Amino acid sequence: MVKLRLKRYGKKREVSYRIVAIQSNARRDGRPLEELGFYNPRTDETRLKVPEIVQWLQNGAQPTDTVRDILRKANVLEQVHA
Repeated sequence: MVKLRLKRYGKKREVSYRIVAIQSNARRDGRPLEELGFYNPRTDETRLKVPEIVQWLQNGAQPTDTVRDILRKANVLEQVHA
């Protein structure tokens, strides 16, 4: 199963994440199928590739709880259900 989840980047105490599509049994920082965006929790900055995310969700990819919250804030989930 493909999941949309966070991949950790950055230094200690200066962490940021990339939102990736990855096999559910792969390790957290393993090679993703596709990188779909960026999230920095310190500044709350988010950059998303919305068309690619919508395509993955329509093809059955499951977002983790944190990624679902990020997508909900950016109003991406409404585009999938429309």
